[in-house]
Amino acid sequence: MPNRGAVLFTLLALSEIGVSAAVKVDKVEYKGWHNCYRVSNGEIEAIVTADVGPRIIRFGFVGGQNLFKEFAEQLGKTGEAEFQLRGGSRVWKAPEDPVATWAPDNVPVAIKVTTTGLIATAPIEPLTKLQKEIEISMEPTGTKVTVSHRITNHGLFPLEFAPWVLTMMAQGGMVVSGFPPRGTHPKDLAATNPLVMWAYTDLSDPRWKFTKKYMTLKQDPKNSNAQKLGTFNVDTWAAYLLNGEAFVKRAKADPTKTYTDFGCSFETFTNNEFLEIETLGPMTKVQPEQTVEQVEHWGLYRNVKPAAITDDELTRALEPLLR
Repeated sequence: MPNRGAVLFTLLALSEIGVSAAVKVDKVEYKGWHNCYRVSNGEIEAIVTADVGPRIIRFGFVGGQNLFKEFAEQLGKTGEAEFQLRGGSRVWKAPEDPVATWAPDNVPVAIKVTTTGLIATAPIEPLTKLQKEIEISMEPTGTKVTVSHRITNHGLFPLEFAPWVLTMMAQGGMVVSGFPPRGTHPKDLAATNPLVMWAYTDLSDPRWKFTKKYMTLKQDPKNSNAQKLGTFNVDTWAAYLLNGEAFVKRAKADPTKTYTDFGCSFETFTNNEFLEIETLGPMTKVQPEQTVEQVEHWGLYRNVKPAAITDDELTRALEPLLR
């Protein structure tokens, strides 16, 4: 029989360094960055950069494709004077400002390993006095992850903004997002949600497809025209379909609070290089040393192949993933 004391010591030691029997965190090199951290339960993995960020640069099945976009020419580099897209998933402040929102994240971040993943914390930004943090909490089995995004105001004065999570998806896929529950006329007369356009939005672009229940947008590497739309849904969700796999992320929105961009809890953007899936928290007057948080729930799924862009087919393919 195994020594009970030795077994207990081993379990305590694993707990202290943030590793359970199911979720493991390893320091790894990734595409030129020597200080990255891989969080995995053996089925899925997320890779977080520590040389820049906070940034989740990879998310996928172990040994499988990266569902996230990577800008190859920007990987492995640090210390740039200006913001770099790089790829992956990040947290920003909204509404978008060309100076404060695009503050560079090109310096090392602190990593704290936990029993279910890690916390990546950036230094305080010199310009904005904001500090950004991403926490990954992975389920011990299966393909689900909770990702908490936090921004703390370390300035001397209150600032009003919203946490904004932008996930850059790899080329060639399609995003699907659901509208709030649909109804019929004249039974349901009240408006349910905004559908927000930007100056460059073109609804005649063939990459957009709409059904009664869903909005879809394809990423086309051959089409460089930028497209963007936003909407609001208490159950904010989006699924990105690529090569038979689906990345799903969800967030809760509060209809009693104010959201930026004419009331958006969800936005999606594409050009020829990537497609972005974005969720937003409510606008908040953030006092000095106060923190705001946007929590997303992620999942990965195989064999997700709707046969057509119709309500019936999208519901058949996606409803089981959203239960």
